[in-house]
Amino acid sequence: MNVRRKQEWDTSRYERNARFVSQLGSPLIEILAPKADERILDLGCGDGFLTKQIEQAGARVVGIDTSENLLSAARERGLFVCFMDAQNLEFREEFDAVFSNAALHWMLDADGVLAGVARALKKGGRFVGEFGGHGNVAAILSALFGALKLNGFDEGFDNPWFFPTVDEYAKKLELHGFRVNEIALHPRPTPLPTGMKGWLDTFATPMLSAAGSEKRQEVLDEAIALLAPCLRDGDGNWTADYVRLRFAAVIA
Repeated sequence: MNVRRKQEWDTSRYERNARFVSQLGSPLIEILAPKADERILDLGCGDGFLTKQIEQAGARVVGIDTSENLLSAARERGLFVCFMDAQNLEFREEFDAVFSNAALHWMLDADGVLAGVARALKKGGRFVGEFGGHGNVAAILSALFGALKLNGFDEGFDNPWFFPTVDEYAKKLELHGFRVNEIALHPRPTPLPTGMKGWLDTFATPMLSAAGSEKRQEVLDEAIALLAPCLRDGDGNWTADYVRLRFAAVIA
């Protein structure tokens, strides 16, 4: 039986190691083009960094997430957010648009997400998002699996992320009643301000926890050693091999 472990989020660690994720998502708001008084749902709003920008455009925004730590940080920004699993949305024809940045790859039931988004949107409503696409962090994922195997954890563990191809995700969108206006993969090598250790500590909890507390550090060190030749430059700077899938679609 494959094991999928839950990702845990720490707000201070996220701010320190991963603020670039939401900052790089800011251009996606231009594609969303929020208008005054529109009602917009932010799937996987996190600490509300981008949710706040959408609200500042005059829209009425609801943010949802499954991390109470991140939701608390979003509430401190004065945002209306609630605990809800985007794979089981409870809304019906309530929103003019749905937005999501860097969250959909954590939601393995993609069909559940899309069915819920389709229900939540008003007719003609738009869905704009960006997340990890096919090939995203391929080197990092390979190194993690390799490090787990080298330390005796090579069975019963599966990839915690959903990184689809353009064709795969476009078909899913269309199956759930969306007309796809644009969709593409965007390779985006991304500098890591706190290095590979900071990235793994922040995002790789499901895989590192497979090793347990006793072997976690060994797996972490082995993964970093495997990645150094391809993702660390001569000055010691690390770059993650990001590939993002960006799309804009409208519900028919």
